[in-house]
Amino acid sequence: MRIVGILLVLLSIPAFIAWLRLYPRQRKWAYLAIGLLPFVIGAFNLDAALLNWDGWPGYVKGMVVSLLDTLAFAILVTSRRPFAGLPLLGVFLFYILAACVSVAVSTLPMSSAFYAFQLLRVLLVFAAVASFAGQPGAVRWLCIGLALGAIFQGVMTIEQKFSGAVQASGTMGHQNLLGLMLHFVTLPLLALLLAGERNKLIMLGVLAALIAVALGVSRGAIGFVALGIALLFLLSMVRRATAHKWKIVGLAVLAMAVVVPITVSSIQERFVSRSVYEGPDGERLAFERAAQMMWDDHPLGVGANQYVVTANAQGYSARAGVIWNYASRSTNVHHLYLLTGAEMGWLGFIALLAFLAWPVARGFHFAFLHRRDPRGDVVLGASIAIFVTALHGLIEWVLVTGHAQYVLAISMGIIAGSIRQHRRELVARRQAKAARRPVAAPAVKRHVAA
Repeated sequence: MRIVGILLVLLSIPAFIAWLRLYPRQRKWAYLAIGLLPFVIGAFNLDAALLNWDGWPGYVKGMVVSLLDTLAFAILVTSRRPFAGLPLLGVFLFYILAACVSVAVSTLPMSSAFYAFQLLRVLLVFAAVASFAGQPGAVRWLCIGLALGAIFQGVMTIEQKFSGAVQASGTMGHQNLLGLMLHFVTLPLLALLLAGERNKLIMLGVLAALIAVALGVSRGAIGFVALGIALLFLLSMVRRATAHKWKIVGLAVLAMAVVVPITVSSIQERFVSRSVYEGPDGERLAFERAAQMMWDDHPLGVGANQYVVTANAQGYSARAGVIWNYASRSTNVHHLYLLTGAEMGWLGFIALLAFLAWPVARGFHFAFLHRRDPRGDVVLGASIAIFVTALHGLIEWVLVTGHAQYVLAISMGIIAGSIRQHRRELVARRQAKAARRPVAAPAVKRHVAA
């Protein structure tokens, strides 16, 4: 069956390319699928492992290819010069380079190569989204896909809650991962609504995302999505206040009237049912001590995807006081930056900072420089989603997983594609203006007879 799965995924490449070339007006469905697939790949087994290390304790367990990867590749193949003048490509490649360097220092290079391969897949999604993000209406279809993904996860979390789950995780395997991924749904979709979108499905997607976050009862996800919404409303109004935006704020307040009671009830249920042996928050400090010791001993890192093995094999978890049980000894430090420093060293740490900070800086600059461009609001929402996720990384590590990086790549693609498209439109206007400018007649020289 594994071979059959690999063949089906690989054969989807020519099928997608043929479809996009024969029916260019149907590309909107491809854009919708890009937004939807990160939330349904695991549930419907829409991927295949070219190389499978299922028992590996790291966060990447092989070389996997999904239908999202093949669809993104097909979009790139059928697009015109998708990498030409692409903003943010440099920091993306810098981060991939750091992952490749970590392969060289890893005690088990193949496991670290899995992470570098994952980043290459994520790069495809980023470039594919950037190839169409600036086009009229394209982001709308992408956001409809994100909304459908949130609705699917919302339905699953509600079903799990009625089945007795204290913390619903949808189909993502853990509520922390689902909550972090929904940053990249809630904020861009809200931004699109602020920009003037009135699609009811997108509104339902925002509500479903908020309900899924509430039922997951991940304190970090709840806190950072609330921070992101507050920042988005504030900065969007500062950018350009309109009557429509005030209407959306009012609708958001009504949505909060539904979501807040659910959140409070879920939090109370979580902590009433929680055993004192489930891992007190103080254990996070033990994880951080282990990661810091590992980073101090290995300035170049121990290799991406290697933290759990190294922490146990070289005694860092034991010396740091991490509890001896499977749950504690088989997971990563709950701090994205310490995890990256321990695994990829100073180069990886600097590359990660650039990878997260530069898109936010470029997105904010575009949004406030072009206040009347409706794309600026969506770019602002995507930038804030990356910003709050970067803050979330101070208490969470799951951004290194493939599903989380897919939705991060979508937001980066929205930013990069909008910037590039605006630049192209500016060049086209200048060329058109130059073409309309009248050409002065050449001066006629008069020859005076001597």
